[in-house]
Parts: sequence; C-alpha cells; structure tokens
Amino acid sequence: MRHSLTVLLPVAAGAELVLGLVGGLPGLGLGAAVLGTVALLTGRYVAGAASQDSGYRRNTRLMTSRLPGIGDWYWIVRGGLDPDGYLSSLRPQLQRLYAARLSERHGVSLHTEPAKAAALVGADLWPWIDPAQPPPSTTIPADRLDALIDRLDAL
Repeated sequence: MRHSLTVLLPVAAGAELVLGLVGGLPGLGLGAAVLGTVALLTGRYVAGAASQDSGYRRNTRLMTSRLPGIGDWYWIVRGGLDPDGYLSSLRPQLQRLYAARLSERHGVSLHTEPAKAAALVGADLWPWIDPAQPPPSTTIPADRLDALIDRLDAL
C-alpha cells in the first residue's frame, strides 16, 4: 500500500498542477473535486464499507423480489396453512430460516450437509423442510408447524 501511495500522490499532484495551469481556477477546482471524490471512495472501499452490502451485489431471489418483513409472516403462515399452500409460501421461508439457524449456530449447511442437518432438526420434522425431497403432504398440520417453530427456536 505504501508503494501505491508513493506513486499515486505525485501523479495526483502533477495532474492537479496541469489542470491549474491549463484551466486556471476553474480547472484547479474541478481537479480538487475529482481528486477528493476519488480519495473518499477509495478510502471507503479500503476501510471495508463495501464488504457487507453496499448495493453493488444483486439480492438473491428467494420467493419474491424482496425479503419478507415481520408484517408479512402473518400472511405467509396463513397462506401456508391453506390447502396446497405449504409448498408455495411457507416451506421456502421455513427452509430459509432453518438454513440460517443451522449455519449460524452449528456450522451446518441445510443444502450440502443434509445428514448433519437432519440429525440436528430431528427425524420426525426433517421431511417437512428437506430441500431434496417433497414434503409428506401439501398441507401442513398445525401441530407439525408448531413443532417446526419450536425446534427452530431450540436450535
């Protein structure tokens, strides 16, 4: 990094000098604004502001174009309890929550380590969230949903 700065600083100073000689005060002001902007953006990148979610990455497509909020869960669960509603609305969201919890707390991937994930989730609940297999039914019983949520909370 020190080598880069020793090369870039004289180049920037030279460019600013040339802009000042050619354009006068407006050229000097434009050069200062451009160099300041580049310096700020570079400093922000180097400091790690772009390492999380800076808007440059595309969002992953889950079910829709946006992630569900707290207010959406009422409708997701309600739709998931309807006949044939578990597959389209509730199951993908439960799989997403289980994948996050298993990954964060246990270091296990729901999709690439299904045997470990099944052991943590439990044999009775695993068929309902197994990403490789269809669920036992297209409608989830309320007691199974309660058990899935309790197990998610316990993980």
